[in-house]
Amino acid sequence: MKRTALITGITGQDGSYLAELLLEKNYRVIGLVSQKYNIGWQNVEQIKDKLVIEDGDLLARESLERVIKKYRPEEIYNLAGLTFVPASWDQPTLTFDINTLGVSRILEIIKDHSPQSRFYQASSAKILAESQDPYSISKAAAHGLVKALRKQFNLFACAGIMYNHESVRRGPEFVTRKITLAATKIKLGLEKTLALGNLDAKQDWGYAPDYVEAMWLMLKLDQPKDFVIGTGQLHSVRDICQIAFSHLGLNYQDFVTIDQALVRPAEVNPPVGDASEAKKTLGWQPKTSFKEMIIKMVEHDLKELQHG
Repeated sequence: MKRTALITGITGQDGSYLAELLLEKNYRVIGLVSQKYNIGWQNVEQIKDKLVIEDGDLLARESLERVIKKYRPEEIYNLAGLTFVPASWDQPTLTFDINTLGVSRILEIIKDHSPQSRFYQASSAKILAESQDPYSISKAAAHGLVKALRKQFNLFACAGIMYNHESVRRGPEFVTRKITLAATKIKLGLEKTLALGNLDAKQDWGYAPDYVEAMWLMLKLDQPKDFVIGTGQLHSVRDICQIAFSHLGLNYQDFVTIDQALVRPAEVNPPVGDASEAKKTLGWQPKTSFKEMIIKMVEHDLKELQHG
């Protein structure tokens, strides 16, 4: 019998890579997609005919309950959510309704109708710092719910505390993809400059396909446990520029301008992920280096722009 997995956010970066991984492992993969929104299917275009797509929404309990009761999946991965931090200031209520209450809805339904389901919550490394924006606060609250309901109702529910992870499927509003897209457009003569904020801002950036493997491994344990997933290495925005532009035979200093309006409040201690527990318990470690990842993104963007 095939195992069944339900993925929310299946058309996003992580959801699409996880779907590919689970299909390779012979799962039946159910994707929860809301018909209310104009969803882009490009990330799952190659596998769409192998997926079972159900109309559903983290805001609508009845749709979640219908799908979970229908399939009673062995594994449920909650990868849906509002993920772009600046946008959370514009929609704080919606951010909480999706990122926090959506988790509560799923866990209640699991408790009442599908207690054998194993649940994975995409948590964020931002919960480890003092939360200062609606997105981070919503993820911290959701993380607390996972821990509390796991303990109270003996659910197999766990969270991956994920540091930033990128890929060719990352949205252009995120700085990694913003840079690789701009560098390739400049190379092709489509743009002249790239405006950025603080080039010395640092993050722990990993590769999304590596990170979704950790999600799957977490639901294979005998007991549920939360894990930090990161590379343990810091890189700067300047590093991204250096790798992306030099791969195209360009010097980033000739094209990058500084726009103070794009500078975010500095983090006193740039976060770096300690994934030692994941390595020890899950046998997981990142396979793709930072440089390899940025070059993959540049090559992809160059090909897309040249050939459409």
